[in-house]
Amino acid sequence: MLNTHRVALCWFRRDLRLADNPALSHAIQHAEHVIPVYIHAPQEEAPWPPGAASRWWLHHGLHSLNDSLVQLGNRLIIRRGDTLAVLQSLIAETGATLVTWNRLYEPACIARDTAVKKALRESGVEVHSDNSALLFEPWTIHTKQHTPFKVFTPFWKTCRLQLAQQPAPLPAPTHLAAPHPSINSLQLDELALLPTIRWDNGIAQRWQAGESHALQTLQHFIDECVHAYATQRDQPAVSGTSSLSPHLHFGEISPRQILAAINLHHLNDATSQGAEVYIKELGWREFAYHLLYHFPHTTIKPLDVRFEKFPWQKNEHLLKAWQKGVTGIPLVDAGMRELWHTGWMHNRVRMIVASFLCKNLQINWVEGARWFWDTLVDADLASNTLGWQWTAGCGADAAPYFRIFNPVLQAERFDPDAMYIRKWIPELNALPNRWITAPWAAPDKELTRAGIKLGQHYPEPIVDLNASREHALRAYSQLKSETTQ
Repeated sequence: MLNTHRVALCWFRRDLRLADNPALSHAIQHAEHVIPVYIHAPQEEAPWPPGAASRWWLHHGLHSLNDSLVQLGNRLIIRRGDTLAVLQSLIAETGATLVTWNRLYEPACIARDTAVKKALRESGVEVHSDNSALLFEPWTIHTKQHTPFKVFTPFWKTCRLQLAQQPAPLPAPTHLAAPHPSINSLQLDELALLPTIRWDNGIAQRWQAGESHALQTLQHFIDECVHAYATQRDQPAVSGTSSLSPHLHFGEISPRQILAAINLHHLNDATSQGAEVYIKELGWREFAYHLLYHFPHTTIKPLDVRFEKFPWQKNEHLLKAWQKGVTGIPLVDAGMRELWHTGWMHNRVRMIVASFLCKNLQINWVEGARWFWDTLVDADLASNTLGWQWTAGCGADAAPYFRIFNPVLQAERFDPDAMYIRKWIPELNALPNRWITAPWAAPDKELTRAGIKLGQHYPEPIVDLNASREHALRAYSQLKSETTQ
């Protein structure tokens, strides 16, 4: 294809990779020179600018992307400020007549991108946007009545029929000529994405950002985990999940790459079940974006309008105890401590700690969503919103109001040897498995033998699980009866 532009700007956002990057490929195909650009404008994503853990990942992801570009003979131009103004300045500096990017789907980003596209086109600049983050654009999947889906199963059934039509992932470029050295770029450290007080050592030990690490993580999952994924994904003490979620969020790998790799390696009977279950998890991610696009208000308001009247409790003391992992409920505390130390939490445990906050403590799910947003390296507005509304019972395809996870029973079932609890709550290590999931129920002699005094070495429960469950059920039942009258 003949180049029709002398210079193109490729605006990187959450697509920090070279392979299967449609915007980059389009720029390369249509321009003689491509200038990769990152513009730091977190204020334009309000009210959900990147949280602390996300900023940590972004720093390292940008560093890795620049290294990859340098290997091709290019470099990443980093700027900050109002996006439109920065792009207009770069266009004036470089003579660019084409700007490409990959689409984002958060409400604030859609509004910003729409305005940028309109302004650039009106000034005579060609603009091209692509899909790099999803298997299906949110507006292409709909019911027979051409309305958005609100239930996962029929949504995924519709998507599943079309998966075979997914195009092959695009190859990474092998060369990319450098922009003129006079084009100024900020140093990455000038964005101040890393914390000044170094709380991130655990995150650094657990994670490595970047496209190459994303591909390595995918290969490890395929080689070691996918065959047992259907069962091991529910066991928090086992490395049975893919660990790809932060790489997916920052676009260091695409769902199309994952799907292609799994289909290539796992079409036999021995591994097909685990592969199919994992692909379905990709489907839940697609569903989350479908809902966010069609119901953008749900980031802070319930999809089920009845829940606007739910009597949520405001209790800063209980919220802080939950955030710090000192609720006195071992599985809940283990999950919250894992989150704080590593920037991640096992998915089943996410549901359990969310249920505890919303139902046992009856604290508004938005408070939990905000905490996850700040502390998760894979904080994703679509998935975060779906997960919290599902657990609270107020979203699409939500858990029934009477489904309240019992963290003791969940620990006994999915952490039977208490390996997960012991890892994150070492102060309970001397207790036998029988009592470690509910130390308040242990006989005094067992606590004494273990050298544990509740309220001193480990907290007393901040709430009674049974009583709080009954209280939540009454509140949910009252809400249901009031809205059906």
